[in-house]
Amino acid sequence: MNSPAEPLTSGGAPASGGAPASGRPPARPMRADAQRNYRLLVSAAIAAFAEHGADDASLEEIARRAGVGIGTLYRHFPTRQALLEAVYLDQVEVLSARADELLGSAPPGEALMTWLRALVDFGSTKRSLTSALVATLGKDSEVVSACGAMMRGSAAALLGRAQQAGEVRADASATDLLRLVHAISMVVDRPPVEDGQADRMIGLIADGLRYQSAG
Repeated sequence: MNSPAEPLTSGGAPASGGAPASGRPPARPMRADAQRNYRLLVSAAIAAFAEHGADDASLEEIARRAGVGIGTLYRHFPTRQALLEAVYLDQVEVLSARADELLGSAPPGEALMTWLRALVDFGSTKRSLTSALVATLGKDSEVVSACGAMMRGSAAALLGRAQQAGEVRADASATDLLRLVHAISMVVDRPPVEDGQADRMIGLIADGLRYQSAG
């Protein structure tokens, strides 16, 4: 659980030296070793949050997983909230990059379904992170809103390409897909869970998207 030493306010800075999730510019670009430590901490936090939940994973454990001292963690992420923001933004950016890659490398229908499967995989981590973020920042916060816009943009680009190719029904929307995948993520994250259930349910979505009415 959160400790008194882990206040919930925004902060943190990305490894690239660009603007942090809170929108404030960093004081200076990071050195190579600092960038490496930042990435190690974000990766360790992703693993810890997936295992224990965003509220229950301790910052000390995350530092140990990353192989750095707790002081190094606090230099990068002065608060638990800063780390939550960084992890959420990192994972959404990974999904966005995956969408861009698929747009340029896979057939339209295949690209869309592959990305939806990646979105299901992200679902459990997303729910844990967004519930913690919304509890402290609010659902209309800059971080939550920006990440939501990125996911809607990726879904719309992949769906639009598949619709233009005539591979999926024209009346589907990006919001439809995101809500369907969210529902699947919620189902498969709760026991009892059958092996392959998520992939099978994505297949049902794929079949529904291919359906064309006689009219």
